[in-house]
Amino acid sequence: MQPNTPADELLIIAISSSALFDLTDSDAVFAANGVEAYQRYQIEREGEPLRPGVAFPLVKKFLSLNAGGQQQVRVVLLSKNSSDTGLRVFKSIEHYNLDIARAAFTGGEPPYRYAPALRANLFLSANEHDVRAALNDNIAAAKILSAPAETTEDKQLRIAFDGDAVLFSDQAEQVYQKRGLHIFSQTEKTRANEPLPEGPFKSVLAALHKLQQNDASDQAPIRTALMTARGAPAHERVIKTLRAWNIRIDESYFLDGMDKGEFLRAFNADIFFDDQLDHCDSTRRYVPTGHVPHGIVNAR
Repeated sequence: MQPNTPADELLIIAISSSALFDLTDSDAVFAANGVEAYQRYQIEREGEPLRPGVAFPLVKKFLSLNAGGQQQVRVVLLSKNSSDTGLRVFKSIEHYNLDIARAAFTGGEPPYRYAPALRANLFLSANEHDVRAALNDNIAAAKILSAPAETTEDKQLRIAFDGDAVLFSDQAEQVYQKRGLHIFSQTEKTRANEPLPEGPFKSVLAALHKLQQNDASDQAPIRTALMTARGAPAHERVIKTLRAWNIRIDESYFLDGMDKGEFLRAFNADIFFDDQLDHCDSTRRYVPTGHVPHGIVNAR
């Protein structure tokens, strides 16, 4: 059982069972033969641990922040399974010695709706529909994409964020998409002293910043980075926005349209969040990536 640390002192990650474990075979049974066959399949294999899924290494890295004895992160499970079929998931959690004690099994209903009740800062899933619905309900969420097999041995958790439509709203991105780079740059220069509106992941960055402030060790357990396609003169508004929020970000990269992948590999990111799928398809070749289907480029 996890210590009952107050939720506002923790980073709480809600993870779907389909992101934590590989449910490819199980999902194929459900698609081909329906709910009853799926239920029999899972019950018959309760003693057979599920294979790690796309978010498994990231969850282990999050949980490793608690290794020193002070709980900083809580991971909670959100699953469309029933408790009956979900027992295999819990047994798999036990098999891999993951410190996950809280779960919601919704029996086919959308699980993201319980993220606020669990005080989750972030919802990670392999299901894009659930992620989009969560974002529409103002829950920070991302679809976890497959990533390179190698994982870093660095004990420090390194998280990188895109700017527009992730940390910030897509207000400026709308100008860029509708009126082009020149007008975008002019507008951002003119509004340099006007903080950008909050994006869906501002609250996640704020929670990470709070944990960083609470840590008194020489080697901070968390390091953050902003990795944006913006360049000068559009940089100033971003810097002053973070200043207005009173949030520190450890590293900032204004790449002026350059590909982000090699920078993220150099940063040694454990996860990178971006709203544009073409960027994600590039960066996932280098580091684990979460697609945030939010804003004008994801409208459909």
